[in-house]
Amino acid sequence: MSNPCIICVAITGSLPTKANNPAVPISIAEQVESTHEAFEAGASIVHAHVRNADETPSSDPEKFARLKEGIEEHCPGMITQFSTGGRSGAGRERGGMLPLKPDMASLSVGSNNFPTRVYENPPDLVEWLASEMLEHDVKPEIEAFDLSHILRARQMADEGNLAGTPYVQFVMGVKNAMPADRHVFDYYVSTVERLFGADAPWCAAGIGAAQLTLNAWAIGAGGHARTGLEDNVRLDRETLAPSNAALVRRTAEICAKHERPVATWQEAREILGLRTV
Repeated sequence: MSNPCIICVAITGSLPTKANNPAVPISIAEQVESTHEAFEAGASIVHAHVRNADETPSSDPEKFARLKEGIEEHCPGMITQFSTGGRSGAGRERGGMLPLKPDMASLSVGSNNFPTRVYENPPDLVEWLASEMLEHDVKPEIEAFDLSHILRARQMADEGNLAGTPYVQFVMGVKNAMPADRHVFDYYVSTVERLFGADAPWCAAGIGAAQLTLNAWAIGAGGHARTGLEDNVRLDRETLAPSNAALVRRTAEICAKHERPVATWQEAREILGLRTV
């Protein structure tokens, strides 16, 4: 039986700038164009942040609304996932776009260290974000920077704060957080299977040079993969990635090596239990 692999493309993030790589899309128009190219290359989820004109991160719901409209027009059926991450806003600003009813949104359920700061996700804010996602029928993607985050997701599901089977994404390779360690990765996989069932979908994201490694591990282990310029602006040490689409195509090549078809947007929606369009 085939086991399609969902490819998520994280197009922009909050940190990479055009000084890091000119291909990083900043304006709404650039983001829509970059997403369309990635969609045609095989991505079925777009993980989206928005930026100000000076490239600083923003949590402006109006910007998210224009981005969502553009993606729906040019990438019909693609799964739109908004970030509620902490770099683009403070407190409940981080969830101000959830009433726009994207298909999904990221949800970090615990705190951890980042390279130069603490990534704070206090319990009261996590619970409020989860309640907003429930109210607006937005499926959370649990961003697990630590084992405790997977266990917390199980607890939140048991308490009725998450609908359906949680979709957990392991984030590895962030400096001062969890490195790209194969033994830890394997334990994460076994923990998701133990807590949520052997058929529960999961994803992995590697930061920087760990992106290619985590793509290979996740695809080979039967999970789903995230790529994109948010996490990594290079194809290799010497070569900048020319586009988000180029990183998606590289991920699709890994799928082919493991004899896994790239999931269509229809298959991705079915796997994740999302509404049809």
